[in-house]
Amino acid sequence: MSHLMEELLKDSVLDSLKEGTIIKGIITEIRPTEVVVDIGGKSEGIINIHEFIDPSDLEVNSELEVYLEKLEDREGNPVISFDKAEQKKNWEKIAENCEEGSIVQGRVRSIVKGGLIVSIGVDSFLPTSQIDVQAPKNLEQYVGQTYDFKVIKINSERKNIVVSRRELVEEQRIEKRRNLLDKVKPGDRQRGQVKNITDYGAFVDLDGLDGLLHITDMSWGRIQHPSEMLKQGEEIEVVIIEIDRDRERVSLGLKQLHENPWEQIEAKYPMGAQVSGKVVNLVPYGAFIELEEGVEGLVHVTELSWTKRITKPGEVLKVGEEISAVVLGIQKEEQKISLGVRQLEENPWEIARVKYPIGMHIEGEVRNLTTYGAFIELEDGIDGMIHVSDISWTRKINHPSEVLQKGDPVKAIVLDVDIDAQRISLGVKQLSVDPWEEIENHFKIGDVIEAKVSKVTSYGAFIELDNDIDGLVHISQISEDHVENIKDVINEGDVVNSRVIKIDKNERRIGLSIKAANYSEEDLAKEQATLDNISSIDDMTSLGDLLDEATK
Repeated sequence: MSHLMEELLKDSVLDSLKEGTIIKGIITEIRPTEVVVDIGGKSEGIINIHEFIDPSDLEVNSELEVYLEKLEDREGNPVISFDKAEQKKNWEKIAENCEEGSIVQGRVRSIVKGGLIVSIGVDSFLPTSQIDVQAPKNLEQYVGQTYDFKVIKINSERKNIVVSRRELVEEQRIEKRRNLLDKVKPGDRQRGQVKNITDYGAFVDLDGLDGLLHITDMSWGRIQHPSEMLKQGEEIEVVIIEIDRDRERVSLGLKQLHENPWEQIEAKYPMGAQVSGKVVNLVPYGAFIELEEGVEGLVHVTELSWTKRITKPGEVLKVGEEISAVVLGIQKEEQKISLGVRQLEENPWEIARVKYPIGMHIEGEVRNLTTYGAFIELEDGIDGMIHVSDISWTRKINHPSEVLQKGDPVKAIVLDVDIDAQRISLGVKQLSVDPWEEIENHFKIGDVIEAKVSKVTSYGAFIELDNDIDGLVHISQISEDHVENIKDVINEGDVVNSRVIKIDKNERRIGLSIKAANYSEEDLAKEQATLDNISSIDDMTSLGDLLDEATK
């Protein structure tokens, strides 16, 4: 056939074809990226391989319906499309059969701004907000997937269709939720996905039904935040604790999957048993030790050492440390276990009772002074205490620093060992005999004594006698003349002669008289009678109280 004849035939075929219509063609060649289709009159158009869902179904010489976009492009070749032919055919079908609200199946083709393109025969638009109950962050996961969709809007003129998957998902969830609420009962185990984590717990999606797993129901042990145990998106098994069918709410538990460790607590941790655990918290009054998940014991600060005075548990323990302890007590109802660390060693105070028997003489150094006594170090960690009242038989000592200083060597005698109070009482005065017991061997009424004035008060003067005993010269006993102010007549440090005119063993008092130093026996008897009649307040005041007043 001549070239001119071919051109004429070609033109006649092309003239019979109309742009914007669906025509038949024959596949003449299948290339890796395109398919060549003869549409008659030796006119061949090219279609991109991506227009076919499954290119392996195509065969050379098979017939294919295509959409004729243009009869000729710049090169004189027709522009055809398989996809647009399908779309046109489908639009016609959709216009006939589909309406808003109907359910169609579709395949997600690609991501576009604001959502996805879904092929339901024709391209439709799926807005991001309509993909799922919660708008997903990653849209890639949907491309290539096939789902059911609900048609929400059809605009035939603009060939526009909007679809939704969310509505169907919600309907399915409501259905599933109702079925689940009818079916589940407390104690059931269910699998679910952690949907959201808050400070007080986690929300778990039980296939359409949301349940709250409160932080207190996550573990028998101590947890600060739910994120320590769970992460978002994780699948877990939970126990149904409570169901509120009216409000469609379910309470869940995780710890209930395991037995409460406090049930068999007494058998597991008997009194006196040695246990080990991890220090999980330090507080001013002690340390909490985790013995197992959900079981903590408290070592009180006083149970850390027999001898060291520990003020804060942090001085000897740190969080995370593994330690051993002894069970001292269990309160099952309150879920409390008392532990002791010092009980792992022998109580040195038990040994002290044998080591320091009552009456034993000791020597030691003054380690510390308090207002009530002096502490003497007997050995490392064990002190004995000399009470201020056990320093002297005769002197009224207000503070131990009057006679003792830190570091001074001291001799004393053991008076008592109290294991419970962890106290050894010592005495210094007990090393000698109480001079008041044998006062008559030292002083007799009528004795004249030359001695120094130690203190002067408004009512009299104290005279330093032997054996640390003080005698009192009452203001009435200083001079034959009336004395208004003692200090006009007598001063501290003066050496005076005075006569013993009264000895009161019970009150531990000696009454002296300066004016009676040169009296006869007869005058002395009169003076004693006068002294006995001194106002009761002066008469009854013990020497110690008078000394107190003297120091003020």
